[in-house]
Amino acid sequence: MSLRWPPLTGVVFVVLIVLAFIIGGETPDVDDTGEEVISFYTDNEGSQFASAILGAYAVLFFVFFASVLRSVLRRVEDAPGILSTISFGGGLLVAVGGLVFSGLTFTLSDLADNDPDPGAMQALNALNSDFFFPIAVGTAAFLIGAGILIVRNGVLSKWIGWAAVAIGVFAVTPIGFFAFLAMLAWVLVVSILLAREPAGAGAPAGRAPPSPGAP
Repeated sequence: MSLRWPPLTGVVFVVLIVLAFIIGGETPDVDDTGEEVISFYTDNEGSQFASAILGAYAVLFFVFFASVLRSVLRRVEDAPGILSTISFGGGLLVAVGGLVFSGLTFTLSDLADNDPDPGAMQALNALNSDFFFPIAVGTAAFLIGAGILIVRNGVLSKWIGWAAVAIGVFAVTPIGFFAFLAMLAWVLVVSILLAREPAGAGAPAGRAPPSPGAP
């Protein structure tokens, strides 16, 4: 069976974000002093720049994947396409959150060897550690919207839909980071499954695709 390449942007996203995590390593804690933050980013400037850039590229591929997923979901959803739109909107929130983290990491690395104010560096580091709400809420919307639609309309397997709903719920709890890691695994599986499907697959029998004028 031939592969369709656009869904594999999800695989690229997962690979890049994992590499960004590995290269970035363990960054300073939110309660570390400004001097400790400066020392870390001065000593690890190259790896932090690389992590930030890889994270930004990962976001780009995630937006492509979220768009592919939205098109698949939209084909099986009645107008006005609320759930597929919620899922795609959540994906965009995840992208914004990811770019915030990449931008803050890049800024910290760029400032570290320019005699920065320790208080400013401490504040930026705190944001880089704790500004996770866009990703948490985005992950919840992205997965819950997609999961409900998958369960309801039979595109992909129902267990994939139920897994998405469960991960999405946990994304906005204190174990949200682990839910984000689970979301990476979910994207990897769905990306591969969509790539293996024939073009145009996904709509249940008897259901016509939306008319050209439908959103």
